[in-house]
Amino acid sequence: MCGIAGIVGVSGQPVYHGEIKAMCDSILHRGPDDDGYFVDGPAGLGMRRLSIIDVNSGHQPAWNETNDICVVLNGEIYNYRELRLELMSKGHIFKSGSDTEVIVHLYEEMGEDCLHQLRGMFAFAIWDKTKQILLLARDRLGIKPLYYAEANGRLLFASEMKALLQLPDIKKELNWESVNYLFSFLSTPGDESILKGVHKLQPGHYLRVCQGKPVENIQYWDVQFTPDTIRSEQDTVGILREKLQEAVRYCMVSDVPVGAFLSGGLDSSSVVAMMSREQRAPVKTFSIGFPEPAYDETAYARQVASVMGSEHHELMLDADVAGQMQKLAWFLDEPFGDSSAIPTYMVSQLASGHVKVILSGDGGDEIFAGYDKYMVERKERSRDAIPQPLRKMIGAFAEHLPEGTKGRNYLRHLALSGKHRYLDASSLFGVSQKSSLFTADFSRQIRATDSWCRASELLANSGDSHWLSSLQYHDLKTYLPLDILTKVDRMSMANSIEVRVPLLDHKLVEFAATIPADMKIKQGRTKHIFKEAMRGILPDELIDRRKQGFAVPLGHWFRGQLNSFVRELLLSERSLSRGIFNASYIEKIIALHDRGRPMDQHLWVLISFELWCQNFMDKDLVSRAAVEHVAKNAAQKPRNNILSCPEILYSYSVGR
Repeated sequence: MCGIAGIVGVSGQPVYHGEIKAMCDSILHRGPDDDGYFVDGPAGLGMRRLSIIDVNSGHQPAWNETNDICVVLNGEIYNYRELRLELMSKGHIFKSGSDTEVIVHLYEEMGEDCLHQLRGMFAFAIWDKTKQILLLARDRLGIKPLYYAEANGRLLFASEMKALLQLPDIKKELNWESVNYLFSFLSTPGDESILKGVHKLQPGHYLRVCQGKPVENIQYWDVQFTPDTIRSEQDTVGILREKLQEAVRYCMVSDVPVGAFLSGGLDSSSVVAMMSREQRAPVKTFSIGFPEPAYDETAYARQVASVMGSEHHELMLDADVAGQMQKLAWFLDEPFGDSSAIPTYMVSQLASGHVKVILSGDGGDEIFAGYDKYMVERKERSRDAIPQPLRKMIGAFAEHLPEGTKGRNYLRHLALSGKHRYLDASSLFGVSQKSSLFTADFSRQIRATDSWCRASELLANSGDSHWLSSLQYHDLKTYLPLDILTKVDRMSMANSIEVRVPLLDHKLVEFAATIPADMKIKQGRTKHIFKEAMRGILPDELIDRRKQGFAVPLGHWFRGQLNSFVRELLLSERSLSRGIFNASYIEKIIALHDRGRPMDQHLWVLISFELWCQNFMDKDLVSRAAVEHVAKNAAQKPRNNILSCPEILYSYSVGR
């Protein structure tokens, strides 16, 4: 696990070591064990390393035999041992035992097709000196992040956006499409960031950057729902168990201690059960709880830990965690509307004192249809029989009711049909709420974008006509990478630990896409097939209990100990001077919440946005050292041509 960064002058501009080092220094938390750099003419790559595989000699960048192709990797390639043996049989010579070096030799052998052979989580950059080509790639499900931007004739990339902001190339201008999306779906879009001009490389995609040519963005993988209606449920259960065990086995490959997050729910408990089958020593497990009983699952986690004989650790959280919010905003990198980032950060901190690698159960709800919202949509589909003219009348009536009127939101929602109804149920702030929330100038910026457009397209692309497959595909492309995986990556890396997600092994995901919808939701029960696969492995009472979810008692905190914090932050002169939000509407949201309306999620996304502004918009993040280094080198070493080498540098350092 690492943080990577780099620059390529697409028109031949030189890159300097000070620039790459400044980018990597800003993401030190992603890799405190080691760093490495390569700078040569128009290209520079750098990395911070968290040493997991081949701890002593797996330095990066990793090179091929002739030192004309190198790679930096963030992530893990789980099948690297098999690939290594195959490549050695073809004459490739390895200098280390690391998974990173496998990528560079595989690229030598197969070019860009090497991506199809990799099994794992990754974001990597390959620089081919001979062809003057940069290849940037991201794993199939979006487990590891990668940001990039084109500015001043250069392409910049990094594991986190803050690394790009170390350079003066990036202008801090809000992307209003992303702001609109954030206040609808709690994150920024899949291919954009909160800043204009800074993009995310989408899961299952790679960039090809060639000297003098436009940057190409290419999709190399997608999941298609193709239900196998011939295979029996019994056979499906058997295959599912085998594939889950295999995925867990791959994810446990490590040269450092491995543990697991354990909430006591089905997904994390299943992962721990499979881990227990792979090792003799007790699995180290970690849980977070709350004093508020309605939010606390520690009793269930303890029960699973007892059954599995794990070495269990837990931590209880209360409202004092507010002191961590400023820090969390920095590590999250963008405004982030999911408050479960708080316990994720704290459980990662707990685990970091015992292990360096963690397995989690994330992804099970998406691939096996575990969300309650799927059941809600199934029920609401019967309302599509309401005639369209009547729907319009209901919607018009609802819009004329004062905001806050009981039943207004229900009537407005009832007026919608099909995918619009599902997107409305998934949205936080509606269109009319945004008009009230944002000031007139910024409201016009918001109205010029459509936060539902991208989501609507995804809902039609699953490959299967069944409505459940469409919802799962949508969530695999949006909620999973943009919320769940972003939260886990940022909060774990903030504590310098690596989290692996066996339920998102792409072979398992592809198999799950062949399971018919009526095996996933059956007789009013979500995750039917997964529950049957785990029956006999986990206690029935755990399998059959109602899903609770990883929620935070924000409502209780915001009405109590954190009430003054919310008001002082959101209604401060500093916040209101930005001119983005209407103070009167924020006061209304706070008042509604104080009176018992559940507005805690609305308040949290506003808090997250303001804390992000304080960390990123209010501060000058440009590295003075990088600017001075560039100016010094530019003055001393004028550029001659595209292959001139103002600075050739290969460096590694260990034990930071």
